[in-house]
Amino acid sequence: MVIRLFSRHIILACFGILAVVILITMAVNFNREPSVSTGMASTLSSSASGAAGKESQVASSGAAAVSTRSSEEMRAVWVPYMSLNMSRETDRSEKAFLAKFNMILSTAKSCGMNTLIVQVRPFGDALYQSSYFPWSHVVGGTQGSNPGYDPLKDMVEASHRAGLKIHAWVNPLRIQVSGTPSALAENNPYNQFKNNPAKANYVVAFNGGIYYNPAYDEVRKLVADGVREIAQKYDVDGIQFDDYFYPSQDASFDKSAYDAYCTGAKKTGAPMALADWRRANVNALISQVYRGIKSVKADLPFGIAPQGNAQNDMEMGADVYSWCSAQGYVDYICPQLYYNFQNPVLPFDTAADTWKNIVKNKNIKLYLGLAAYKAGSDADSGTWKSSSSILASQIQYGRKKSCGGFMFYSCDYLSGDQTKQEIQNVIKLLN
Repeated sequence: MVIRLFSRHIILACFGILAVVILITMAVNFNREPSVSTGMASTLSSSASGAAGKESQVASSGAAAVSTRSSEEMRAVWVPYMSLNMSRETDRSEKAFLAKFNMILSTAKSCGMNTLIVQVRPFGDALYQSSYFPWSHVVGGTQGSNPGYDPLKDMVEASHRAGLKIHAWVNPLRIQVSGTPSALAENNPYNQFKNNPAKANYVVAFNGGIYYNPAYDEVRKLVADGVREIAQKYDVDGIQFDDYFYPSQDASFDKSAYDAYCTGAKKTGAPMALADWRRANVNALISQVYRGIKSVKADLPFGIAPQGNAQNDMEMGADVYSWCSAQGYVDYICPQLYYNFQNPVLPFDTAADTWKNIVKNKNIKLYLGLAAYKAGSDADSGTWKSSSSILASQIQYGRKKSCGGFMFYSCDYLSGDQTKQEIQNVIKLLN
């Protein structure tokens, strides 16, 4: 009987449990139904708005791309020594210099630039306190005269306050051209070399100019040490060489140095041809400069702005093919593509395509140098007057080719009637 009662209790308990399970299941299903409907509605809504969502995503990613391009794209303007020249000013004070520079800075920023390329060693001299080169006449009035302040220090600080970067632009070999500067300081390395019979060939007077001869180790070391000094002492955002290397293909420029090289080379083999030897000298210089910079600041970029015609570069000792393919020469290259699309010898698009192919090293950035100074002028048989959007079209072409940015020559042409319309069209693309 106990067993029967127990069995009966078990059966009743099972029925009770089963009933509870059924009730719970019904409640869950009842409550789930609206959720399913809502979920489907949500899914349908998502599907229906998928295209709009993707468009929004594309738009936002496009905006992000524009923002990224805006922050990463090089938008620089060259500031040549002429634009900073205080030698003819009555007031050569620091205040007057900064007023001149701040005007340049303000104009550049208003045009959408993010970097200034400022010429700080135009003639084997310096717009900064140097242990290797005399003060430039640009700031002191005459070469060797201390202006009483440090222009490069001031320019770096002013640029950074304005949110712009600044690259120090150096001419490595030029000492004097057409009587500029009118006098060389007593402590100019030119005088030290020229007055030493053993080193007289380290400098060359040629066609109204005076130049360092890169065939000699001591000359290359002087140039490299001077660049390393800038990297050590100043918070610049980059260092750049311009397009001046050997000033001529004329064999008389460095005949004694080349003859001495050939005499030595013949003892062990065949000497290089003159053009190859000159390129080897410049390559040694560029490599030494690069190593010097990196020994101070590994992430400080070094670049060169060669002529836009690569063949001309090679003939003047600038081995752009090696610089753009091997590691250890440059971080960026900015050919001066001062041509428009109608140029009969070297159209802009052809030149840009050529340089895109020359840059083989993926670690080297390609920037395009654009001729703001030609905009609206009679240059190149008046073809720069055929349109007011030549520079803008060149920017668009460079972007299409995935170039890293642009550099404009020069700051003096960002304003003024001649270039006004062209620059306005440039600003639309940069802002």
